[in-house]
Amino acid sequence: MGFDVNLQDERGRVIATIGDPQNLLHRVLERAFEDEPLLVEIDWYGDTVFNRLQMPRFLSQWKAAEAYAKSPEEVQIVEAVKALAVECEGSVHLYLKFVGD
Repeated sequence: MGFDVNLQDERGRVIATIGDPQNLLHRVLERAFEDEPLLVEIDWYGDTVFNRLQMPRFLSQWKAAEAYAKSPEEVQIVEAVKALAVECEGSVHLYLKFVGD
C-alpha cells in the first residue's frame, strides 16, 4: 500500500486526495532522494505535512520526482501531487499531507 496525499484545511478536512495503491510514489521518490534531500524527509510509514510557506521549496525539489517518473502512471501521479502542491501554495490555511502506510 502506498501513500495517500491529501490537500487539507486547517481543521484537517480533506479537500482533495490522491491515492497510490500501487506504491508508485515510493518508487519515484527513491530514485529522486539523492538529488533532493527534502524528499527524504517524507515519512513512508507516518504522516508528513507541508504548509504553503514550504511549497516553493517543495515544488522546486518535486522537479526531481518529475524527472524520475518513467511510466505513464508514475507521471500521472507525480503531476497530480504537483497540482495539489500548487493549490496549497496559493492559499492560506491549506496543507499538503502525505499519509504513509
